[in-house]
Amino acid sequence: MTRYLACALYMILLYGFIFLPVGVLVLFSFQDGRFPIPPFQGFSLRWHQEVLGDGDLMAALGNSLLVAVASSLVALTLGFLAARAFATARLPGVTALRGALMAPLSVSYLVIGLGLLASFNLMGLSKSLWTVAAGHVVINTPLCFAICAAALGEAQVSAERAARDLGAGEFRVMTLVTAPMILPALIAAFLLSVTFSWDEFIIAFLLSRFDVTLPVEIWSLLRSGLNPKTNAIGSLVFLVSALAILSFELTLARRK
Repeated sequence: MTRYLACALYMILLYGFIFLPVGVLVLFSFQDGRFPIPPFQGFSLRWHQEVLGDGDLMAALGNSLLVAVASSLVALTLGFLAARAFATARLPGVTALRGALMAPLSVSYLVIGLGLLASFNLMGLSKSLWTVAAGHVVINTPLCFAICAAALGEAQVSAERAARDLGAGEFRVMTLVTAPMILPALIAAFLLSVTFSWDEFIIAFLLSRFDVTLPVEIWSLLRSGLNPKTNAIGSLVFLVSALAILSFELTLARRK
């Protein structure tokens, strides 16, 4: 009995430590005072209304969504194709190729961002949301590759071989056999990629100009000091993310 109580206490402390910052952010997003600091000065939806009426914040929110979804789709496609190539083909220097593909995971985002900025300047490309999306493809493709590569195995190779024996072309094999077999891994890779792109700041700051993503816009707000709008936009983003994850979990539960 004592062991179970200790485990329960440990779990309460663990989850409390994880979710305490989110709870504080959400709580003070409803505060009526001018500054999001204790003591709590009364419940109000004032700051949420101001956020929804702030054109710059809403535009940044839309930009973040566009960049996250577009870059994640590209990164997932590239990661999936690379993982399938490594799983089905005998490539020369496979270890070196894998290492080169996974290298961005071990490199600072600052270094990647500066390298991309220099590269785009040499190519004559001006900074925009598309350059930000390209940067996010660079950092998320290795992640998608690692997840897809872990899901591919002998069962997938055997199923592909059987499909080819039955006359299926390579594109049909990839879309109707391989992708459905590792669908949970594809979904996980996409969602993680969206999450990393959504809150990435350094690359977005270096590669954007007039159209900025939400983290860059929040940074601009914080430059003038504490602002309750940052808590309000954070709580709204958390609510949308939580509802999306809950809907996804409920859909999987019903399918099972």
